[in-house]
Amino acid sequence: MMNVSNVIERLREIMEDETTDQLKEELAGFHSADLADVFQELKPEERLQCFKLLDIEKAAELMEYISPQMQVELLGDIDQEVASKILTKLPHDAAADVLGDMEEDESETYLDKLPHKFSEEVRELLTYNEDTAGGIMNPVVLTVNSDMSVQDVLNYIRIKAERDNLELYYIYVVDKQNHLLGVVSLRKLLTSPVNKKVEDIMISDIVKLHVDDYSDYITDEFMKYQYNALPVVDLYNRLKGMITWDDVHDLFEEETTEEIYQSSGISTEIVDEDEILSGNILNAIRARTPWLFITLLGEFIAVNVAHHFDHTIATLPIIAIFMPLLAGLGGNIGTQSITLMVRGLSTGQVTLSAAFHHILREMLIGLVIGSIFGMLVTMVTWGWQHNIELGIVVGIAMTINMTMATIIGTFTPFALKSINIDPAVASGPVIATTIDVVGLVVYFSLVSTFLLNVI
Repeated sequence: MMNVSNVIERLREIMEDETTDQLKEELAGFHSADLADVFQELKPEERLQCFKLLDIEKAAELMEYISPQMQVELLGDIDQEVASKILTKLPHDAAADVLGDMEEDESETYLDKLPHKFSEEVRELLTYNEDTAGGIMNPVVLTVNSDMSVQDVLNYIRIKAERDNLELYYIYVVDKQNHLLGVVSLRKLLTSPVNKKVEDIMISDIVKLHVDDYSDYITDEFMKYQYNALPVVDLYNRLKGMITWDDVHDLFEEETTEEIYQSSGISTEIVDEDEILSGNILNAIRARTPWLFITLLGEFIAVNVAHHFDHTIATLPIIAIFMPLLAGLGGNIGTQSITLMVRGLSTGQVTLSAAFHHILREMLIGLVIGSIFGMLVTMVTWGWQHNIELGIVVGIAMTINMTMATIIGTFTPFALKSINIDPAVASGPVIATTIDVVGLVVYFSLVSTFLLNVI
């Protein structure tokens, strides 16, 4: 494995010696993925110096491994003619992603400099929503006619693949109007007699995507069918492009990142994900503040609950020391239930139709775990405070609180999913606050009902 720190140290030594040829040779020896790790750690001026020394092919490869923010930064700091040449070496969908992250006038400048055909295809990609199949697909696909022989197709592939730098996963069969008729795998093509017609070996029952299908549906289809690529068609079944497994890998990564951010109350709808970590600090504040305000309101409700029972706390101050214990364990087990349900709904392992079953199952799990921890708390409190009544009340409150937390944590994602709201938001601070409020109400109610009359 490459040691990034050692590499950066060596590159800086070469830069200080101003041996440009040596630096160029050193950079050329890295795989583009490794080079992306190095660029991430370099200072902006060092990064630019190194980027200018890469040849066009290497620079284009690097573009696919670095963040959108760095892509725009590097291309904006070099000659536009060179930047345009780099863009033309990218797959169409990757070029569209880079241009889509630029300011509109800057993007238009580059589009005007690109080869006409390439520019038109990229412009079409930019008209689609970036989260749909149309915005993700690569429009350059290998198509053949159904009346071609296997030998004709093999000869055609040799010419097209070398000239157009095609991604060869499947060969798509279309008619003269570009309607999708079938698909042939490379394996099938290579193992079929050369005089066979394409229509005799193609698969007509095609799994395909529509240009307006959203990313979550796309990932579900790839997970279900396990294909390396899927064709994308328009409303009239005309082939528009294809989406490959590496595109879907990026979607999975983005969705997972978004779920993690949402589970922590960080809004990715307000600010782009890349801006949250390394962009403008004001954007990071905007992304993190809204849910914290909502949480603040929820905690004021919890404070109001405690205030409502201020006489109980004044009479028995000892009960206040157990509040963090109840809130902490209730919040943790509730978060566990939320995480399981959100992830299950995301992967398809959990369905809305099975909601009642999962709620009952999690409630039983919460009751059993709550009872175990409730008994432990009872024994510890009794031994610590020498008060069996207090121990029993805290133990019962713990059991009820943990059971209620699992019910809330399981029910909420299903409720949100049923009204077409992303269930990932359920795992945010708001639900944790709800569990806190419920836990306090249960605890103080038990203390007021059973303990004040005993002590």
